[in-house]
Amino acid sequence: MKLVIVESPTKCKTIGQYLGSDYKVMASIGHIRDLSTTGPGGLGVDVYNSFKPTYAISKDKYEVITGLKKAASKASEVILATDPDREGEAIAWHLSEVLNLPIDSTKRLEFHEITRPAILKALANPRTIDMNLVASQETRRIMDRIIGFRLSYLLQKKIKSRSAGRVQSVTLKFLVDREREIESFNPEEYWNVTGLFSEQKIKAELVSYQGKNIKISSEEEVNKVIASLPETFTIDSFDTNLRRKDPRPPFTTSTLQQEAFNQFHYSTKKTSILAQHLYEGIEINGELHGLITYMRTDSTRLSPEFVSSAKEYIKDNYGKDYVGSLHRGKTTHNIQDAHEAIRPTYLDLSPDKVKSSLPKDEYNIYRLIYVRTLASLMSSRVDEVQTLKLLGNDYMFKAEASKLVFDGYDVIYKDFGSKPKDSELPSLGNLKTLPLVSVEKEQHFTKAPARFTEAKIVKLMEEKGIGRPSTYASTISTLSLRHYVSIEKGTMIPTDQGKLTVDELVKYFPNFMDPSYTAEMETKLDDIVAGDNSKTELLETFYVGFVEQLDNADKAMEKLQPVETGENCPICGKPLVYRQGKYGNFVACSGYPECHYVQKEEKPEPEYIEGRFCPECGSPLIKRKSKSGNEFIGCSSFPKCRYIESTQKAPVELTEEELKNAPECPRCHTGHLIEKKSRFGTFLGCTNYPKCRYIEKIKKTKSKKDE
Repeated sequence: MKLVIVESPTKCKTIGQYLGSDYKVMASIGHIRDLSTTGPGGLGVDVYNSFKPTYAISKDKYEVITGLKKAASKASEVILATDPDREGEAIAWHLSEVLNLPIDSTKRLEFHEITRPAILKALANPRTIDMNLVASQETRRIMDRIIGFRLSYLLQKKIKSRSAGRVQSVTLKFLVDREREIESFNPEEYWNVTGLFSEQKIKAELVSYQGKNIKISSEEEVNKVIASLPETFTIDSFDTNLRRKDPRPPFTTSTLQQEAFNQFHYSTKKTSILAQHLYEGIEINGELHGLITYMRTDSTRLSPEFVSSAKEYIKDNYGKDYVGSLHRGKTTHNIQDAHEAIRPTYLDLSPDKVKSSLPKDEYNIYRLIYVRTLASLMSSRVDEVQTLKLLGNDYMFKAEASKLVFDGYDVIYKDFGSKPKDSELPSLGNLKTLPLVSVEKEQHFTKAPARFTEAKIVKLMEEKGIGRPSTYASTISTLSLRHYVSIEKGTMIPTDQGKLTVDELVKYFPNFMDPSYTAEMETKLDDIVAGDNSKTELLETFYVGFVEQLDNADKAMEKLQPVETGENCPICGKPLVYRQGKYGNFVACSGYPECHYVQKEEKPEPEYIEGRFCPECGSPLIKRKSKSGNEFIGCSSFPKCRYIESTQKAPVELTEEELKNAPECPRCHTGHLIEKKSRFGTFLGCTNYPKCRYIEKIKKTKSKKDE
C-alpha cells in the first residue's frame, strides 16, 4: 500500500476514490510545523547565523503526526500531494523532514484541479520538492516573524496597537489615506443643462462650448449660458456606428472576491471558503467531484485543452456565431502565472445540474465561475449606437441612443452584467436644423470619494502588487480583528487606533509603509523561486534597515498616555484611567503594576415584573438578557434558582377543533403538539412551552410522485 498525504480531510475522500484501494490518502490538516519561539527575542531565527530557523511542531499536530508516522512505516511508498503554491511546497518539505523522507527522491504530485484525469496525470508525472519555492516561503515567514514580533511589541508598548505586518500595515495606510481624503473633501457646485429639441422632444445634454468641455459652476453662469442659446440649432452630425463590448476575462482570486461582493455581498473570507469547498470536492450522484480548478491564482490563462473543449461546447449549445477567442484582459506587473484562471473542471456539470447538490452560497459561486469562464471565450456583444450633435452659438448638445444587435457573451452572462435598455433616436430625414423647445438646468455637487469596500481594497492591493492571492482575505480579517478597521456592510472604515498606527509607522518606518517597497519585496521573493536571488542576502538587507529604524523608533516614539477618568483610585489615590484589555475597555489605576485596582463595572438595576413571582422559589421575577441579546424573564435569585420563561409568546390556547387534531404531549400529558418554526426549520412542540420543552421532528410522508 502507498501513502498519499494531502492538506485537507475533504481531499482525502475525493482523491481516495480516484486512486483506489492500493493507496491510502491522509491529511496533514495544513502546516504541521512553524518557527519556534525560542532564541533571542523569541523569534525562532538566529539572526547572527545566516538567519537559520528553528522549527517546532505545532501543539495541535502531535496526534496528526503520530498517525502519519504510523501509516508511513507500513507504506511501501510515501507520496506528497499538498497544494501547488509556496505554502503547499513548504508543507511538503516539513512533512519530508518530520517523516524522514529523502528530499531528492520523494515523489511530489502537482495538480491544479481535483478530477480523475488530473490526479492520474500527476501520479504518472511526479516531481520532487522545489527547494527554491520552499526557500521563498521560508524567507517570507522569517520576515513576517521578525516584523510581527519586534514591531508589534514596540507598537503595543508605545501606542497600544496590537500588531503590524508587511502587507496589513500598507493596506491599512490605503484605508486611512482614503478616509482623510474624505474628511478634507470640499464639495464643488456644478450645473448640467438639458435641452428638448423639435416636436419629437429629442433630449440632449450640453457638452461643450467652442470645442472645449464646458464646466458651469454657479446659477449665475448657467443662467447666462441659457440666455445665450439660440432658438434653432444646426444638425452638426448624426452618425450610426457599431460598438463592441468584449467579455471580461476568467476569474483570478482577486476578481472572484470582487465580483462575489458586488453580486452577493459576500466577504472576501466567505468567498475564499466557498471556493475552497468547490475545489476540494462535492458529492454529486454518489461520487465526489472537484468542481473548480485551484482557487488561489493571479492568472487569467486557460489550458489549450479546456479552451478547445469549451469552444465546442459553445458551438453545440449556442451556435458558431457565439464562439470567440479567450479574453485575458490587461496584464499587470508582479503576476506569477503559476496556475490557470479559476474555471469549472467539467463543462457538462452545468449549474442547473449541480444545483440540488450544493448549498445556495456554493451554488452562487459555482454559477458565477461557470458562466464567467464560458463568457470569456464567447463573441463580443454588439450594439448599434446613434449619436446626434446639435450646434448653436458655439454650444454643442449631444444625444445618444443604442440598441442591441447581437447579444454575444451576454446570452449567458446577462444576469451578472449591466442591463441597458434599448433606445432609438427618431429619423430626421433631410432636416438641417432643429428648434430648441425647452431647457432644463440642474444643480449638482461633487461627491467625496467613496470608502473602500472589501472588493475595492482587494483590487487596489492587486494593482499595487501588495500581497498575494492567498493573503487578500486574511489581511482584511486581521485588520478587523485588530480593531484597526470596522466593517459595515462590506465597507471598511478605519478606527482612531488604525489612524494612530498608520501615523506612527509612516513617521518612523517610511520605507516599510511605502507600497512600492512592499511590492518590490514581493518581486524579490518571486526571484528566489526562480533562483535569481539569495535568501540570506535579502534577509540581511531587510534586517539591517529594519533594526536601524526600530531602534530609532524605540527612543523617539512617544508613549501614548492613557486617558484619565477624572476620578482617583480608592486604594492608592492615583488617577483612574481608561485601559484596553482582551475583552474590551475598562477602568483601572494609573499606578499599575504597583497598584492592581480595577473598577468593577456597575450593573444596571434589574427591571422587576410587577405582581409576578417565581413559581419555584417565590422570589420576584425580573427581565434579563441572554448572551445573544435575547430578552427573557428569570428569577431574581439566580443562580440559586434557575427558573426562566420566554417573553416572546404566552402558552398557546387551541380551539376545540384544533384540540381534536393536535396530539397530546407524551411528556406533560396536559399540552398538545403543534407545528412551530425555528431557524433550523419546522418541528412539533408542546403548547405548554416553556414549562414543558418536549419537541419532536416532523416525519416526512411520501408523495404520490415518490411512490
